[in-house]
Amino acid sequence: MTGAGQTPAPVGLEPLGEDERPLALLIAIGVCVLLALAVLVGATTVHDLSHRGGSLPGGLLLAAVLALLALGMYRRRYWAVLGFEALLAFQVIVTSLALVVASTLLAAVVCLVSIGLGGWLFWKLVRVMGRIEAGGR
Repeated sequence: MTGAGQTPAPVGLEPLGEDERPLALLIAIGVCVLLALAVLVGATTVHDLSHRGGSLPGGLLLAAVLALLALGMYRRRYWAVLGFEALLAFQVIVTSLALVVASTLLAAVVCLVSIGLGGWLFWKLVRVMGRIEAGGR
């Protein structure tokens, strides 16, 4: 029975174990680390970054944010998974818009694969977030 102001834990969601990290969470951590490294390498090796619409401080900031999200997800923090899910949602929306203007079959297939993988990871992380939250009660 729950008291006033308390919500019952969702049925069927068990809190994460002491050192449990589901596969979807590990995949999200890996994606975040790879993106952080790619942004860092790109920001530090591309010449005339400002002519391409970027800046070194911006690239370093983005790499630091992605690294922080990866660390937060490794530590199983709700805010980090939520932040990564927001980035995934943005990626799916932008890729869906890119699909509308895809001019080649290859571009359309790449967009569809990106939307599918991003949507799959988003959906799998929803349950992980529920299990993280269930452990906090």
